[in-house]
Amino acid sequence: MIPIDSRLVSREQEFVPMRNMLEQHRFTVGGNWDYDHGSFDCNLDGDNKVWLRLPFTVTNGNLDADTEDNDAKIRLGQPYVLKHLYNEGLDTEAQPRVMGSVIDQFQDPVDPDAQVERQWVEKAEEVLRQVEAHFPA
Repeated sequence: MIPIDSRLVSREQEFVPMRNMLEQHRFTVGGNWDYDHGSFDCNLDGDNKVWLRLPFTVTNGNLDADTEDNDAKIRLGQPYVLKHLYNEGLDTEAQPRVMGSVIDQFQDPVDPDAQVERQWVEKAEEVLRQVEAHFPA
């Protein structure tokens, strides 16, 4: 994980307009969001292994990332680049779940915090500069 300097850190915004603007830059709301925090994630490579993450905390209102009908206000945190390395192919250690009919087909990362090459840091910085251009200094 490599932190990226950004003037977006500590900026407070309404969630819905921020999400809508970031979607134009290929960000999505990360699947780990909760009522009081979350992140916007942007895939930097074609293999879904290198990501630019823009974390946020909810400072006011209620967050529902899947609807336009929410009043959440968020504070952006320190952006960073991360890389997950996964085994390719089938997981030979897959475990049955619930009633045996569902199998967890997703493998744990071989290295959930792999070294991030300089090219990805530079690409992340470029994406952040494009996003920052939407905000007055």
